[in-house]
Order: sequence, then C-alpha cells, then structure tokens
Amino acid sequence: MEDFAKTLAFEVKKDIAERYFGFRKIIEDNSNDYQKEIISSALLLETRIGFDLLRIYALLRDDELIKQFYKLTNLGDILFFDSYVNNSPTIRKRLFEDQKTTGFFRKSRFTNMFLEVYKSLSHHVDNYRTRIASLVENHDVIKEEINIFYQKNDISGIMLFLRNLDGDSSTSGTMSGSLESGGAISMENKMRLHAPEPVEKFLPVLEAIPDPSSIKSELKNLINSAYYKQPDLDLKELCM
Repeated sequence: MEDFAKTLAFEVKKDIAERYFGFRKIIEDNSNDYQKEIISSALLLETRIGFDLLRIYALLRDDELIKQFYKLTNLGDILFFDSYVNNSPTIRKRLFEDQKTTGFFRKSRFTNMFLEVYKSLSHHVDNYRTRIASLVENHDVIKEEINIFYQKNDISGIMLFLRNLDGDSSTSGTMSGSLESGGAISMENKMRLHAPEPVEKFLPVLEAIPDPSSIKSELKNLINSAYYKQPDLDLKELCM
C-alpha cells in the first residue's frame, strides 16, 4: 500500500511538472522567437531602408532639403544620417555603384534615379511595417500567455501541495518556516516569467511613405532644388 502511495505521488508530481514546464517552455520559446525577429527586423531596417536613405541623402546633399524630405514623407526622426558619408565622393560613388540609370540628359537621369530609390524605399518601409505589426501582435500574445499561465499555475500553492503529497503537512520546521516567511515568495520571483520589452523599445515605428503620385508637385520641387544645387553631378559617371 505504501509503495502504491509513493507511485501515485510520483505520477501526480510528474504530471504537474510536465504541464507546468511544458507550458512554460512554449512561452519561453515564443519569447526567444520574438527577440530573434526583432534582430532580423533591425537588420532589415539597416541594410534595406538605411541603404535607400543613404542614397536619398547623397542625391539631396543639402541638410535643409533632407529635412523637407522627412517632412514630406512623414518618416519621423532622421535615420542613419552622417554628414561625412553624405559629402564623401568615394562613399557616394559606392552608394550608386552598378546602379542602372535611365534618361538622355543629366537632369532626367537624376530625376529617374531619385524616383527609383524612392520606390525602393517605399517597398522596404512597407515590408518593415508588416514585420513591426506582426511583432506587436506577437508581444500581445506572449503577455496573454503569461497571464493565462499564472491563472492556472500558483507556484506557492504547487510547492505546498507537493510537500503535502510527500506527507509533510506540518506547519513548523525549517522548510515550513522558509515557505511561510518568504522562501516561497523568493522562489516564485526567481521562476516568474516576464514578457519581453515591446518592439518600440528597440525599433522605430515608421509610417508608410506617400505614393509619389499623391505628392507629385512637392516631390518635383524637391528634386529640382536638389539638382540645381549640384548641376555638375552626372549619375551616369557616378554609377559606372
């Protein structure tokens, strides 16, 4: 009979542990995936959006025109801007190296290149925004999973139940005193699951940039201003 009781106690404890740590691992795995996706999105921001913006800066050159571009596109804070990079002939050439140019005249090549980069930026911003929206949703799911987890799992209660299952139902002694005076609380705090930081703590949340047709006049003025500030720029030579 005693052996049966021990076997039953073991099976009950095993079942509790499997359910507790199984659900916990799912949450931890989801949190790890969420953090990996943040890193992946940061790389997209830097290598795709950042590269497009650097080419926009290299075409606009003038700080005031760059500010106008951000105001026009509602992109928020200026990202990846470095005046040295923007004014370095070597770096500017590398930014446009092997890029295709279209147009018979310098101005048409400049205009077409700007619009092509703008189109690329818009595409990459849309992809980035999709990722951010997914990360926001995943973060909400993880928070809800943790809430459900603690609704179904009372650490202190589980520990007391397991002790009673082993026949230790006394309210005195070192173990019991530890539990009642804060030992259980300390253990629960150490094991507590915490939701990861929201995505906006790590990455900027960007607005979708306007379609060129919706800001055609303003964009044309911006491009013309940029070109006439550097009329000797020949993108055909720069892209060779």
